[in-house]
Amino acid sequence: MLSDQLRSKLTEIARRLAPHRARIEKRVHSARSVKGLDARQSAALRAITPGAALKILGEGRPVGEFFEQVEYNGRRLAKMHLPPGTIVTELEKFDRMQAAILEALEPSIAGDLRWVREQLLFCVVLTLNNAFYQVREAETRAFYDLFRVELESRTLGDLLERFLATLAEFSNATRARLYLLDEDALVWTLGASIGREGKAPVRTHHWRIANSAALRRELSEPRCVLGAGLRRCAPDSFWSARGKTLWSVPLVGGGVTWGVLQFSFDKEFEWLPRERELLAAAAERCWMAIEKARLAEGLAAREEQVRQLAEHMLHVEEAERRRISRELHDEAGQSMLCIRLQMEMLESSLPDSMDKQRTGLREAREMTERTILEIRRLIAALSPAVLEQLGLGAALRQLVNRFRQVHTARVRLQLNKLGPLAKRTEMIVYRLVQECFNNIAKHSMANTVNLSLSTADGYLRLNVEDNGVGFHIEEAFAKRESYGLSGMRERVALLGGTFQIESTPGDPKQGRQDAARNGEIRMSRRTITRGGGTRILIELPLPREAGALEARPKAR
Repeated sequence: MLSDQLRSKLTEIARRLAPHRARIEKRVHSARSVKGLDARQSAALRAITPGAALKILGEGRPVGEFFEQVEYNGRRLAKMHLPPGTIVTELEKFDRMQAAILEALEPSIAGDLRWVREQLLFCVVLTLNNAFYQVREAETRAFYDLFRVELESRTLGDLLERFLATLAEFSNATRARLYLLDEDALVWTLGASIGREGKAPVRTHHWRIANSAALRRELSEPRCVLGAGLRRCAPDSFWSARGKTLWSVPLVGGGVTWGVLQFSFDKEFEWLPRERELLAAAAERCWMAIEKARLAEGLAAREEQVRQLAEHMLHVEEAERRRISRELHDEAGQSMLCIRLQMEMLESSLPDSMDKQRTGLREAREMTERTILEIRRLIAALSPAVLEQLGLGAALRQLVNRFRQVHTARVRLQLNKLGPLAKRTEMIVYRLVQECFNNIAKHSMANTVNLSLSTADGYLRLNVEDNGVGFHIEEAFAKRESYGLSGMRERVALLGGTFQIESTPGDPKQGRQDAARNGEIRMSRRTITRGGGTRILIELPLPREAGALEARPKAR
């Protein structure tokens, strides 16, 4: 900002006024402080006047040191809530007062002195504008970083560490800590600890201290402590005594203190009003984020409990299915085989004169054989042995073949390169397809069913379509005694997948299309050109852990 001519004139004037420097400083400092400004503000203003520049040059120091001084004091004035207009006005007052002194001492250079002061004052104003911008920029960046931390943090511990690190960087603290009071207000614990001394961040969270009414009152007021008082700064006097300055900001919820932020500095660091206000606002936001994170973690823990319970119920259900299938096979199945054999023996032993009785036995034997076949079908449905022995692909082909035996609809099955899957995933997919076939057989009146299964990009995708009469999804989910669709949705949710249904009920030319994704019902009216039908699309994430998968023969 300084031209060579201005630098030359500054150096010349500073040299000529050097013998009078002590007298000038005495008269300036003896002047009364500006009305409405405190001692700190007046001192900061005196440090950025053109007279202060002449003093620095008179001592042989470069003019750059003066502008560093202007920038530093400009940031202090901004943090002391002094408006820029007031600063410029008071600078002009200080300048006029110093000019009268300087011109009285060296009247021969009054013209040069006036030109130098005007140019220098202009450069000071530019530097002050930059200093104010730096303060506003730092505050904006701090709040933006706090907002980002709140969005990105996945756990309460991560939130506390990153919140504290952001505020420690903003305040330029050497070290910082966040203490929290437990729900019963009995014990203070260390929520987060940050060290910015060139070492790795300190994350020791085993510190605890008993609470008391006096301690809580002491921590409920924002404080800036310097010097000997550091050893009395609770809750950890040993830690707080490591520095020369400590800032303490309470975390308040519902008008009651539940935590405290403390920032330690290795030098005396004055606490300015704007810094205090920003940290108080940040502490309020921090406490709100803590409560939100606690609620989220509590909700996640309860959801995990529900998920584990649902998974356990599925295991119990499958175990009960296997038990019933064994009972049917070992007891009812074997008994029915013995009955059929006895009937066959009786039928063959009857004489020709007992044709009527032989015919009755034959009909009973045939009914028994049909019952045996039905029991075998139930056993296979309850506990499909082929699923455990040959894998999902073979089990689905067997399921399709059995569906074709009891239903006239044409079924197209497409299995696209299924790799080894977790046993739990195979069982759930099998049950989902089984439920789809049951619903189609009972309600759809479809003559074509398309079923496809594929794995790609870490997901297993199941798509089942039919051209049946369709149904209203909202009404189907609302039925109290109908658990088919709800059970399918719950099984999918158990694995963290997505469940989507689209159905076109009613008139195949003009109807209402219902759609549901993850249980949310959407309805819209439009003209349908292809007739009725239902489509179910399910996506399940595949586990990445090698231990979660069991080797299976690949489907072909």
